[in-house]
Amino acid sequence: MSIGVASANSILLVTFAREHREATGCTAAEAAMAAGETRLRPVLMTAGAMFVGMLPMSLGLADGSEANAALAKAVLGGIAFGTCSTLLFVPFLYTMLRRGEAKPLEEYV
Repeated sequence: MSIGVASANSILLVTFAREHREATGCTAAEAAMAAGETRLRPVLMTAGAMFVGMLPMSLGLADGSEANAALAKAVLGGIAFGTCSTLLFVPFLYTMLRRGEAKPLEEYV
């Protein structure tokens, strides 16, 4: 679950950066910064909703729920790590991999 959320957020971030770069002709670093600023709220909202939704399961308060609490705690850790890597590592990696000139949208069709 946590890998799916992190992957979806990373894809949204990179897609926004690519489209912004193609539309404005800015550098990869500028596009990554713009994507990080614009997509920060949706990424945090998605991760926050998942985190809050897993909290009752991780507390293990009901009878027999102790077995699921360990799984929930692992998912919470994965969500926290995935969100941090989405917001910090993915824009850095995008900047390093997309140093060349931006191609116009017509070349992809």
